[in-house]
Amino acid sequence: MPTETAYAKVNLALHVRRRREDGYHDIESLFAFVDSGDVLRAERRDDGELKLTIDGPFAAGLDDGPDNLVLRAADALTQSACPERSRGTYAQPSAERPSTTLGNTGGRDAGAVAGLGADLYLTKNLPVASGIGGGSADAAAALRLLNRLWGCGLDDAALCAIGETLGSDIPACVISGTLRVEGRGEALQPLDLAGLAGMPILLVNPGVPLGTAPVFKGWDQHDRGALDSSSLAAVIEGARNDLEPPARALVPEIGAVLDVLAVQGGVQLARMSGSGATCFALFDRTEDADAACHAIQRAYPDWWTMGGVVR
Repeated sequence: MPTETAYAKVNLALHVRRRREDGYHDIESLFAFVDSGDVLRAERRDDGELKLTIDGPFAAGLDDGPDNLVLRAADALTQSACPERSRGTYAQPSAERPSTTLGNTGGRDAGAVAGLGADLYLTKNLPVASGIGGGSADAAAALRLLNRLWGCGLDDAALCAIGETLGSDIPACVISGTLRVEGRGEALQPLDLAGLAGMPILLVNPGVPLGTAPVFKGWDQHDRGALDSSSLAAVIEGARNDLEPPARALVPEIGAVLDVLAVQGGVQLARMSGSGATCFALFDRTEDADAACHAIQRAYPDWWTMGGVVR
């Protein structure tokens, strides 16, 4: 069965700048992606129906209906690949949901798009509301997977344009490579930071969900300056996550996680990702990352951990 990984997103740095007139904040961030995450599988249907089944350790309580980003992404892709298809065979149309029709379908198999449908199976390995882009990564994985399954022939730019209509982080998750991200998340610049790709990384979450909105609300509105992403050393030594203080105030366990990560052998950087509560540590050696993971699992069995390498 065709399969796609929804790679975990990590904010190696997150600088919050001015508040925009549209209510969003300008950000400067450095996204990296881990080689593990949620897993999405799909089987094609020719009756036009889209169905989602969710399993895995973090499946409980998730909505498998039409509001799930996976199904919304699948529906948006069908509108681009086959605009004449009636929207949302799984649900009534949504007035708020934008449609996207792209001209970049030159690689499409004309016979492949009729009656586009799929049975989708999502294994939810990443914690929900945890600052590592789980829902956005799932939607991006759906776009990549169904683009192949249906023979749509859309390139990454076209998939990113579809994703942008659904969420600001989805275009970055479509690419799932190291990116400098600006604006409200829509301005993406691929980066090749020497030494980062293949670097061992450990993610740790204290088991407390944390929404983005209350964290931004707690930010002190102080612009602490631009992000220098010219080198990995600059990111490690001079960058920061401006949302870490308000997140720690809401979930003090974040501080405990960071304190534990910071004292592990071989750690090069320990920082919170996104709006929390997941934190990460970068290591030079896989052996050190593995040892830290095992030590934390023994000492804090209620914490979630995931090891991997930076893509």
